[in-house]
Amino acid sequence: MILRMISVSTALVLLASLSQGQPALPGAISRPEAAPASEGGNPPPEESKRILGIIPNYRTSPSLQNYQPLTTREKIKLASQDAFDRGTIVMAGLFAGQSQLTNANRSFGQGAAGYGRYFGTAFADFAIGDYMTEAVFPTLLHQDPRYFRRGTGSGWSRLGYAMGQIFWTHRDSGGTQFNYSELIGNSTAVAISQAYYADNRTASNAAGKLGMQLGIDMAANILKEFWPDLERKFRRKHSRDSASARNSGN
Repeated sequence: MILRMISVSTALVLLASLSQGQPALPGAISRPEAAPASEGGNPPPEESKRILGIIPNYRTSPSLQNYQPLTTREKIKLASQDAFDRGTIVMAGLFAGQSQLTNANRSFGQGAAGYGRYFGTAFADFAIGDYMTEAVFPTLLHQDPRYFRRGTGSGWSRLGYAMGQIFWTHRDSGGTQFNYSELIGNSTAVAISQAYYADNRTASNAAGKLGMQLGIDMAANILKEFWPDLERKFRRKHSRDSASARNSGN
């Protein structure tokens, strides 16, 4: 599933690059940098709060312009928004369905009761991961949990930037640092999950879950980077289709 998500995200990258007329050729992968100010010196518009109508997008910032660090209260609010968003509930339901189909945890059983157990644990995975990576460890380590869009450069350089944000993040005091909150936070969430996954309490399984979560977060970063470009492309197509429909009706 993770490979499919990353493949789809990469395909969207190419689509966004072509829609902007950018060269779809590998370029240098740069470290995080502040995006330029928008025209007229105004700050960039806020990002939509959901990608594809499902994936929560509360912690995306359009740029580093006029950077202000988050307070502890704001980090907790951010984690709560992601954890209890309707999109998180939908994704937990999808992951629960896939796990039940593959009988991933035999002790959960089948039927409605079994699905309820799969759903509860899938939602717990998302919620605990959100709080650990967006509130608890960012507060303890003074790191910023937000994703700052680059928004400029070739499609491939932006792809490298988005993927790199899993390993590199911003400090509350300014500057950048290894993303300890992402790695330690997700590792802690996986360790906690061992309490309710009785069938799969092995080191190899825990490592696999950690890799899966990092892969999900990486795919989400790619979508966050390119979603505004895709939205503009879809809006232009919708406008052209609407104009064509009006013209054909006259």
